[in-house]
Amino acid sequence: MTELPDEGTLVVRARAEWTPDQLPGVSTQSLIDDPRGYRTVLMKIEPSPFGVLHAHDEIEQIYVIKGDFFDDEKSYGPGDFIVRAPGALHRTGSKNGAITLLIYAPPAAPRT
Repeated sequence: MTELPDEGTLVVRARAEWTPDQLPGVSTQSLIDDPRGYRTVLMKIEPSPFGVLHAHDEIEQIYVIKGDFFDDEKSYGPGDFIVRAPGALHRTGSKNGAITLLIYAPPAAPRT
């Protein structure tokens, strides 16, 4: 587990190896996994149909690095950045395969 630094700078190098995910056709490289709820993951998606409908408790940010990526709403390509609110139901997939950067962050405290 690589946690966020309390001060200074942390450098995490992506590896050449990918770890198979629990979802078929998906492999990951965990960059940050912090107990405070922050996670950053590189995800490689093989060509696939829609995955399982799901939601996250965190804010989900997705940056498409390579290939194509789609959800129930739209298709995305390299350079597209998608942000989902906590609890937003979605299914995802890729027609030709993709590499994405996923960043999960806990919801901000309510504004007063």
